[in-house]
Amino acid sequence: MDSPLVSVIIPNYNYASYVGEAIDSVLEQDYPNVEIIIVDDGSSDDSRAVIDCYGKKVQGIFQQNQGVSATRNNGVAASKGEFVAFLDADDVWMPAKLSRQMERFADANIGMVHVGVAEIDGSGAIVGESLLGREGKVAHDLLMLRPVILGGGRVVMNNRRIFDEVGGFDTRLSTSADWELYYRIATRCQVAFVPEALVRYRVHGTNMHNNIEAMEHDVRIGFEKAFADGTSNVEAIRSEAVGNFHTMLAGSYFHQAKYVKFINHAFASIWHKPSNVGHFFARKAKLVEQK
Repeated sequence: MDSPLVSVIIPNYNYASYVGEAIDSVLEQDYPNVEIIIVDDGSSDDSRAVIDCYGKKVQGIFQQNQGVSATRNNGVAASKGEFVAFLDADDVWMPAKLSRQMERFADANIGMVHVGVAEIDGSGAIVGESLLGREGKVAHDLLMLRPVILGGGRVVMNNRRIFDEVGGFDTRLSTSADWELYYRIATRCQVAFVPEALVRYRVHGTNMHNNIEAMEHDVRIGFEKAFADGTSNVEAIRSEAVGNFHTMLAGSYFHQAKYVKFINHAFASIWHKPSNVGHFFARKAKLVEQK
């Protein structure tokens, strides 16, 4: 049976305490043809010593700090696989993750496959699970900021050819760079989903997705690119997409008790999507109860 090479790219920055578990989870995959490329983005901890312990089992690239998007792109540039998958250095995969994704690539219309995810705490205990990803033609759903791909880059495998055609990760972006890339890929091909929790996403205080300002910066750039050509199929959903964006920001700031920013984005959400008013009345009632 033909088993195309899968290149696994692990960006690492100061995760010496976790990166060994990430590497082990790739080495334990039941898929037979895998290369592991770890790109260390200027770590100042003991990451290099951990990586070097694996010898020829992994290819280590050590660079000055360039940010996560450039780091992922550099890993892909050094890879040889027909397919590429990304694993954050503080997360782990279940043994069947790659094989279950490769099964879906038997359909030539599929350019990207993602899987379900379980959230774990610092000790590795499961604290939540997400299995409701979407598949098919999902570009509009991604642009509308609906829950499509659960868990960011760690859950996705890409066809290398399509990854290269769309230009890889936008190096201006960080926390939402994966969402923006996946939108560009989804405009070209169909997406498949494996509804099994094959990724363990570690939740801790330094997760990149806790940075709301970075998320706002990235999504604004993503919207500028998506709506730049003014085609009718995306123009028709622009106002609703922007409304959803402000709803997301408002909710994030609400949870951080930044109520002025919550109110500002709530009003912007209603301006772009008036039907959101009921959503924010419920938020206001909850805020009153907390006082």
